[in-house]
Amino acid sequence: MNNQGKNQMSSIRGPRGMMKGPVVKPKNAKKTLYRIWSYMGKRKPPLAAAIILVIVTSLLNLLGPYLIGVIIDEHIIPKDISGTIRMSLILAGIYITTSLLTWLQTYLMVNVSFTTIGMLRQDLFAKLQTLSLRFFDKRAHGELMSRVTNDIDNLNNALSQSVIQALSSILSLVGITIAMFSLNWILAIITLIVIPLMVIIVRQILKRSSENFVKRQKDLGELNGFVEEAISGGEVVTLFSKEKDFLTVFNERNEQLRSSATKAETFSGFLGPVTNFINNLGLALVIGAGAFMAVQGSVTVGMIASFVNYSRQFSRPISQMANLVNTILSAIAGAERVFAIMDEQPDVTNKPNALSVTKFAGDVAFENVSFGYNDEKMILKDVTLTAKKGEMVALVGPTGSGKTTIINLLTRFYDISNGDIKIDGRSISDYNIHDLRNRIGIVLQDTYLFSGTIADNIRFGRLDASDEEVKSAAKMANAHSFIKHLPQQYNTVISAGGGNLSEGQKQLLSIARAMLSDCDILILDEATSNIDTKTEIDIQRGMSNLLKGKTSFVIAHRLKTIENANQILVLKDGQIIEEGNHRELLEKQGFYHKLYTQQFTI
Repeated sequence: MNNQGKNQMSSIRGPRGMMKGPVVKPKNAKKTLYRIWSYMGKRKPPLAAAIILVIVTSLLNLLGPYLIGVIIDEHIIPKDISGTIRMSLILAGIYITTSLLTWLQTYLMVNVSFTTIGMLRQDLFAKLQTLSLRFFDKRAHGELMSRVTNDIDNLNNALSQSVIQALSSILSLVGITIAMFSLNWILAIITLIVIPLMVIIVRQILKRSSENFVKRQKDLGELNGFVEEAISGGEVVTLFSKEKDFLTVFNERNEQLRSSATKAETFSGFLGPVTNFINNLGLALVIGAGAFMAVQGSVTVGMIASFVNYSRQFSRPISQMANLVNTILSAIAGAERVFAIMDEQPDVTNKPNALSVTKFAGDVAFENVSFGYNDEKMILKDVTLTAKKGEMVALVGPTGSGKTTIINLLTRFYDISNGDIKIDGRSISDYNIHDLRNRIGIVLQDTYLFSGTIADNIRFGRLDASDEEVKSAAKMANAHSFIKHLPQQYNTVISAGGGNLSEGQKQLLSIARAMLSDCDILILDEATSNIDTKTEIDIQRGMSNLLKGKTSFVIAHRLKTIENANQILVLKDGQIIEEGNHRELLEKQGFYHKLYTQQFTI
């Protein structure tokens, strides 16, 4: 189960609003709260208004039980009908006003919360756009998605609801305590007697239920992961006739989940009845003691009624605080994870005086370049190569030899460990990164299309391109032939990732996108791997005009497509072991000759 699913399960609430699941505690709550405030502080007027309304509603809530006692003692018992009606209308007005002010404070706090979260989400997404690929290589995409969505949503819920509730609970708890001791200190102490008992029992129940919810989430994660594999690998399961085996494993894991979930729900289910019992026990003690004191004449019936109401209100903020502390701590921990991303520094950055560039001649040179994605293993070892303006350089070699790594370094997706890479005689680290990549067109092996129309996806290569330029690029990429048969042709909407197109069609659109970019250096990384041989030949012909005057790097496993390359570099174990044109390499009878004859000797 991915992190997002786990976090969603942990936000489910049990009886009386108690959290179901383990609480993730923040490492440095003070620092995180300060950073959250730096966003919330930009909405001080509505935030201040919400806090004032919380104070007012808390006072009004305290006034209600007191007035009930006054009505009983001064109007109901003396049979003052007019006074009873008058005070009842005042009491009703107080409760109506309290409800309206509670709604208003919620509205204000929701406004503050969504504004805060909007700014935070925008800053987080902007930060993600600046981070290097190395950052994403080290982290699961699902975990990053969880931070962008789930962690921020948890913080939003805490800001819009929990903060106000926590403040209200604290004020209510303090206010009720003061009110009860002001009325009668003996009854106040009797009311407080059951509180330690409630705290002890609630802590024990939460401890047991939390342990079982951890087990339940683990079992749920394993079951969801198994189901995901079964669905994703459905063809393989069917091919090897393993349906019954998968069903057996599913039944076992489903039973484990049923068992752990039953225990978790059973323990958490104790919480509501137990707290209700303790509350009722406290009420019984207050009523019993109050009745005895009323007989003695030390308290009035109205005072007992006020105490009963205060006693019933007293347990509510305690239960709320127990829940809210967990909720707020989990939200702060999520905010820490969000800020951890925002504190990341990109590995690839511009120099202070980076050069802007609008055009490259196209001379490329690798000078003794070494690189590894981690310090333990070097992928490229002392690589030197030169590509002149307008040349096509082909990179061939077995998987893992470093072909794609050369492309990643040229585009500064990563920075080299040793050596230098130059374009037009200057190190690529001297150029502005945005300008550098803007002058390099690239078609990757794994094609990605965005949700939108066919034209929008091609125009991604150059946003100001006209419809005719888009169509011209599609024709050169041999994509026009299938586009014209689509229902809306270039206005046909495709889903994110291009799920309603074949792999070959998606690659054709990706090639058209690169053609439209009007780049100076063109990179094709297995760009025709999902295209049939005939279409590939057509594309090569269509690209001949595009490649004129441009330096191009081509990675291809089908060696027939690179026979006309100006130079072919053969890589193995991160080193260039052979170089030359197609004829020269065949004459050497070396590694390239072996690769070529293996493909074409049947």
